[in-house]
Amino acid sequence: MTTLEKTYHWQGREDTEEDQNGLRWHQVMDNIQPTNSCSLLGFECDLGVAANKGRVGAAKGPNVIRNALANLAWHADCDVRDAGNIVAATHLADAQTQYAQQIAKSLGENSFVIGLGGGHEIAWGSYQGLVQHLAANTNKKIGIINFDAHFDLRNPAKQTSSGTPFRQIAEYCQAHHQPFHYACLGVASSSNTAALFNYATHTKTQYLLDIDCEPETAKKCITPMLKAVDELYVTVCLDAFPPHIAPGVSAPSALGISVEFVINMLHWIAKSESVFHYNWGLADIAEMNPTYDIDNRTAKLAARLIYETLGAKFSQ
Repeated sequence: MTTLEKTYHWQGREDTEEDQNGLRWHQVMDNIQPTNSCSLLGFECDLGVAANKGRVGAAKGPNVIRNALANLAWHADCDVRDAGNIVAATHLADAQTQYAQQIAKSLGENSFVIGLGGGHEIAWGSYQGLVQHLAANTNKKIGIINFDAHFDLRNPAKQTSSGTPFRQIAEYCQAHHQPFHYACLGVASSSNTAALFNYATHTKTQYLLDIDCEPETAKKCITPMLKAVDELYVTVCLDAFPPHIAPGVSAPSALGISVEFVINMLHWIAKSESVFHYNWGLADIAEMNPTYDIDNRTAKLAARLIYETLGAKFSQ
């Protein structure tokens, strides 16, 4: 795990003419208070994207997202801390294991965790971290909501990649006699083969096509799962959005879903915790690829989604 220099990533405008409420993210970072807590953990990785034959560059994503977050206005009722980055240099599985360990550590400290990717292979590490955190409560059921143009249910038999994490999770659940609760919102039929749709059906994956993504339909789609699970993990793949909004990804969409739809759902998911009695403790952003970004559009989108997630969880 690398150590990040706060002075490099967390700097920006200071509104000295304002009172103590005129703060931005860079000014509150690591000012730990005895209150609600959020931890940011980066996963510097291109190995899964390369194995999936995508455009590499996502390893630079976590720090670019931090730079985009730094100058945002601060409104959340929590403290936020930077847990650094896990660097995946040569061995993907080893890096995912390290990442999972850090996820489990932060969750064990009662911190809401937001992962910064990196390719979507971050999801296997995130899930394993949640499993480790729940090791003493193996009866707890985990649900996953993925905003994504792709199922990422490819067969990992030859090589794991950014396209295999939810298949890995499905196989893990089967091997450990646990239910597989997975919903994918924003699926592009043109980007997923019939074999992937068949596997989604076989594993009872809930999904909505990109052309069908609107809030009320999505709520009906995922409500049965939310009623059935104890812990929730939400992951957003930036390639779910239109290419003019999110050009900086490994596999751009031809169509994409709206940002407003995802923000609406994030707030509803947070509000529904008390209704359906699950705990939402883990989220991440995947496929941030600065190499192909234009005017930091994708980085700013990733930052806004994190901002909205934290606001949904810890609104003042």
